[in-house]
Amino acid sequence: MEIGQIVIIGLISVALALMLEKHNPEWSMYIRIVAGILIFFIIIQKLGILLEIAKKMSEKIDMDFVYIGIVFKVLGISYISEFGAQLCKDAGESSIASKIEFAGKVLIITVSSPVMLALIDIISDIIP
Repeated sequence: MEIGQIVIIGLISVALALMLEKHNPEWSMYIRIVAGILIFFIIIQKLGILLEIAKKMSEKIDMDFVYIGIVFKVLGISYISEFGAQLCKDAGESSIASKIEFAGKVLIITVSSPVMLALIDIISDIIP
């Protein structure tokens, strides 16, 4: 079960990081970053499965997959930017973390612009 692996990786990395923090703070930071990356790679495998499920659902309800793809891109951008920002905060670089979060927000607006334009078209058709 993946959650068990994730919790074990997290607990071991926290224990190692706390033990090394006094003597070697650089290694403590490296352990936190590596643990975060390991957890990310465990989770990223599940995203492909989720995308296939969404594709099947869109086929069943006869919805254009482009919009569902945009939703998944937005989710991906938000998760990846949050993950990167948290890694930077763990390393003590909160200014870089805030820039990653800002970049994620800008990219989300950029990726979701076709949906916003489609909504404007629908509204303009309804309102004469």
